[in-house]
Amino acid sequence: MDVKRPTFLQALIPLLILTVAAALSIFVWKAGMFVPLFAGVTATAILGVFLGFKWSELEKFLMEGVSRALTSVFILMLIGTIVGTWILSGVIPTLIYYGLSLISPEVFVPTVALATGILSMALGSSFTSIATLGLAFMAVGQSMGFPPALVAGAVISGAFLGDKLSPLSDTTNVAPAMVDTDLFSHVRHMMWDTIPAFLISLILYWFLGLRFTAVTEGIQDVQVVMNALDKTFTIHPLLLILPLFTIIVMVKRWPATPSLMLISFLGGITAVIVQGSTLTEMVVAMTSGYSGETGVKSIDTLLQRGGIISMLNTVGLVIAATALGGILEGTGAFKAITGVFITKVQRTGSLILSTLVSTFVIGFASGAQFLAVILPARSFVQTYKERGLDTKNLSRCVEAAGTVGINLIPWSVPAVFAAGMLNVSPHQFIPYIFFAFLVPLINAIYGYTGFTIAKKTYDIKTSNQSLPSTRDVSM
Repeated sequence: MDVKRPTFLQALIPLLILTVAAALSIFVWKAGMFVPLFAGVTATAILGVFLGFKWSELEKFLMEGVSRALTSVFILMLIGTIVGTWILSGVIPTLIYYGLSLISPEVFVPTVALATGILSMALGSSFTSIATLGLAFMAVGQSMGFPPALVAGAVISGAFLGDKLSPLSDTTNVAPAMVDTDLFSHVRHMMWDTIPAFLISLILYWFLGLRFTAVTEGIQDVQVVMNALDKTFTIHPLLLILPLFTIIVMVKRWPATPSLMLISFLGGITAVIVQGSTLTEMVVAMTSGYSGETGVKSIDTLLQRGGIISMLNTVGLVIAATALGGILEGTGAFKAITGVFITKVQRTGSLILSTLVSTFVIGFASGAQFLAVILPARSFVQTYKERGLDTKNLSRCVEAAGTVGINLIPWSVPAVFAAGMLNVSPHQFIPYIFFAFLVPLINAIYGYTGFTIAKKTYDIKTSNQSLPSTRDVSM
């Protein structure tokens, strides 16, 4: 039996089922995203059988999708151990303590975005920035009386500044590689959308933050929180050496997995030496997170977290999302959808918009950053070359929607990770991730005005070479 290609309408069916199931599960059943993702996988598998694929082939697509996530799965578990040991060791409590004593309420919210952005630029990792400094800022903000959703939005905006722009970020390296351009041309070109979007975000956070500085109840509790932290942990500036060492490790570009293992181990050793923790407490913190109490409920809620077990929900969603992405790609559903966008392109503006929309569609269907960056980059690269447009325009677009904009999708891996780490649901913090709204919007404006759109003449014969397979790129 010959395998047929899905039509655009056929390819949309799994996405529609995913959308309806997700809406019901999130807003009505309050049951999360596992069932909707499996509904999407099931619908795509049925479509694949209808198209003529054998079940063994569909299983292979699922496995190929999941295989792309294995490195990320291990990194997520390591981040869980880091959070647990950094709380037990007093590193995160120290960040909270000094944050409460140094940060003015009038500029707190923009400071959150800026400081997290600086850290993420240095680390090249949004997840690590959210799990360390972001977690500390959540505690500080809650003590000052700021809405958790607003603080979480500022944390995520800052974290993804570095994930998008830092040369140390995986997605920042993958995007130019997929479109035949170099890293630093790509980074320089992204400054045109990243810097204006982040500056506007800081201004918006400042205005919103001013609305809550008059709230005195939370601010009066700051000293209570500081006293509780000082009583529970040994607070000392030298504990900040570990975050500084983490930045150095990332800047030196040591391999991610062994670096995170080392950072987690050093957190555990610090807990034993500085806080007097036992080996058992260190292992428990790595496994199931910190479980001590400060006597302040709001701080205990934020500090009682971390450990490998806390990451299993996110790991499960990563596996389900990448499995869905794998079977959608394998059956040709992704290609059928992006192909329609490509054929509809008339001018540069519509090409840029089509790229952004296609990237969002892939992110919507898979929830995975890497798929949302790689697949549209591979699909559109030849079109950009044929139209005399520098492919760094394409890499900028897929980063805008795939690296940053994907946070606007409640079941995406970044949104689910942030929700679990910051203890705020995606539908609450998404309206406050101003950076994620502004970056794609600015790219669309640039597309229709022609501003910053770089031109380049390509030798089409030599540019038809095949692009690297997604399975060659680890997440």
